[in-house]
Amino acid sequence: MVRNLTQLLVAVILLAACAAPGPQLGESEVRYGTIVRIDSVSLEGDHQLGLGAIFGGIAGGLLGHQIGGGTGQDIATVAGTLAGAFAGQTVQNKYASRRPGQHITVKLNNGVAVGITQPADPALRVGDKVRIDGEGPKARVVRQ
Repeated sequence: MVRNLTQLLVAVILLAACAAPGPQLGESEVRYGTIVRIDSVSLEGDHQLGLGAIFGGIAGGLLGHQIGGGTGQDIATVAGTLAGAFAGQTVQNKYASRRPGQHITVKLNNGVAVGITQPADPALRVGDKVRIDGEGPKARVVRQ
């Protein structure tokens, strides 16, 4: 039974790593304004479940499988897989390459100022008329 649990755990980790979110149905807020400030920032790497977790889980499972025998070996394999996946993802996130970004302050047409942090877009300049597509972490500044 524990061996089946190990196989299921590995399958779940692999499927989670392959899952890619698709477009979302529904409406999205669109706002219009003018860029008043652009500051360069450094964005961290992607923190989604990835190759670090997969390779760490495999390595941890293999190491855990070397411990003990019978049920104890199965438990060590599962524990090794979980610990390896966590460690692998932690290492990946810590050393993932940083990428250039921008914190853009936009004065909306209604007078409210908003700040959006997004990947760098060299085409954007202070004074550009823009629209903000989306909201929250998915908001993006796009030139009109």
